[in-house]
Amino acid sequence: MPDGFSAGDTAFVLVSAALVMVMTPGLAFFYGGMVRAKSTLNMLAMSFLSLGIVSVLWVLYGYSLSFGPDAGAGLIGNLDFLGMQGIGLNDLAGTIPVTAFSAFQLMFAIITPALISGAIADRAKFTAWGLFVALWVTVVYFPVAHWVFFFDGGNGGWLGDRNGVIDFAGGTAVHINAGVAGLALCLVLGRRIGFRKDPMRPHSLPLVMLGSGLLWFGWFGFNAGSALAANGVAAMALINTQVATGAALIGWLIYEKLRHGAFTTLGAASGAVAGLVAITPACGSVSPLGAVAIGLVAGAVCAAAISLKYRFGFDDSLDVVGVHAVGGAIGSLLVGLFATGTVGQTAKGLFYGGGFEQLGKQAMGVAVVAVYSFVLSWLLAKAIDRTIGFRVAEEVEVAGIDQAEHAESAYDFSALGSGLGRSSVAPAPATAVPVATAAATAAAAAKSTEKTEVDAR
Repeated sequence: MPDGFSAGDTAFVLVSAALVMVMTPGLAFFYGGMVRAKSTLNMLAMSFLSLGIVSVLWVLYGYSLSFGPDAGAGLIGNLDFLGMQGIGLNDLAGTIPVTAFSAFQLMFAIITPALISGAIADRAKFTAWGLFVALWVTVVYFPVAHWVFFFDGGNGGWLGDRNGVIDFAGGTAVHINAGVAGLALCLVLGRRIGFRKDPMRPHSLPLVMLGSGLLWFGWFGFNAGSALAANGVAAMALINTQVATGAALIGWLIYEKLRHGAFTTLGAASGAVAGLVAITPACGSVSPLGAVAIGLVAGAVCAAAISLKYRFGFDDSLDVVGVHAVGGAIGSLLVGLFATGTVGQTAKGLFYGGGFEQLGKQAMGVAVVAVYSFVLSWLLAKAIDRTIGFRVAEEVEVAGIDQAEHAESAYDFSALGSGLGRSSVAPAPATAVPVATAAATAAAAAKSTEKTEVDAR
């Protein structure tokens, strides 16, 4: 083994990479439960397609563009590592093999476009989505990853290494990047048929809770693994991730109770994800108390932000903008307030005697990534829409995208119906509620639930 190699750090990063990979199926379940039953498989497939496309592109040229030697001004890597050529088994990135570092960063590249898919649920062609993923990671994600993550002693990426923007695990490169791209796509594709008129409630809240739990679990690899070593910074990142997520869950539920009068499981799951998003850029630079503050702010603000789509009329199906763009911006900006200068980075935030300097740097990073991502994402989506068409036909959207795009459905209701038809049903007891009364009661309850959920979202 070469000098400086650490078996412990390598094992830690490899396990972290596996945890981050689990986040993409977790996201698929989270999104899949939030859509209507007729779109479940398509939602799952959109995340899984990212696993396939991005993995191949990463080996071909993605790693080289993201982490190859800088080609100039910290904007993009060169093409020295096309096809992962030129990387030896004993080449190190710090104390771990370059191959381990590449595998870890690949998982970030995979989940980032998958996050975007929730903004255009129910209405995108699967082939158009696949083309968009391939183009988007090439011209948006790979360059931004180089800006934010590539380090070369002051000669690396122009946002992180050259200008001091702190983004420990991807608040800008992953979440703002994906959230703003989601906004661009939902503007290009337009609103779903029946938006603000038809009930579009989540069809499976247990699936949503399962997905959010897998995301929470995998996020420990996402954040702690970004230390790239089994050390104190990784441990601090892990505890910060946990407490910020818990605080955001509480903040979302408090806002929801005060605003809508109920604590919902959808709110709990969404609040947890908002906290995970917000702590991502900050987990390596703040204290646990700062993480709690970031989580509380993110939970309440993101809960309020998801209603913006109704105010401004854009149809962000699964609140990608409100959770990822807003949550990522909150976490990135609050680094400028809560960075202690003693955790992972030496820069201090306003509350720790650092003045406004770091806050200004963080604001610049947020603005640059948001503008770049929105413009390029809108142009790519518009080009695809004008050529092969990005949106499915109206009749396909109404009937359900699963059958048209995948020739499958998530649930076999016909089998359930035939089974009920063959079963023998005992006569209702004399005290049973009349059918008409029961139906009216159920309809009233459904209407009340629909109103609460539409208001909440």
